[in-house]
Amino acid sequence: MSSTEALTLPSPDEINEMARESFPGSPNTCLELGEDYAVAEMIVTPDMIRPGGFVSGPGQFGLADAALWYLVFAAIGRVEPMALTSELSIRFLRPAVGDRMRARAALEARSRRSVVGSVRVWAGDLEHRPTAVAQGTYALPLEMASG
Repeated sequence: MSSTEALTLPSPDEINEMARESFPGSPNTCLELGEDYAVAEMIVTPDMIRPGGFVSGPGQFGLADAALWYLVFAAIGRVEPMALTSELSIRFLRPAVGDRMRARAALEARSRRSVVGSVRVWAGDLEHRPTAVAQGTYALPLEMASG
């Protein structure tokens, strides 16, 4: 694909259908997808709550990872289940409290072999008060890199 061709973005419904088939029981869904961003949501379940009523770090990490995965689909213009996490680091900023969490992944760079993005995680509707920030890289399948 040349750099002047527009990518066709998959819909959140397409992404969520594939994710339900590939990862039944996952608490994460894609809410929104744009050319250079993705928004994910996680419904907090009782097993994600830690002492003090805080949402667990692993739950927030999983949400950040899911948001980056959805971002990959925007960056490459299709749903690709075999895009894999290459690395992901997270910094927790404050306790997360609530029955749902959201994350917004933003595209930083894309190459033939990878997609790099940054993620902000927040509780409820408090996007202006992130509970965590993350940055990660997704490796694209080899057949994409060689094509």
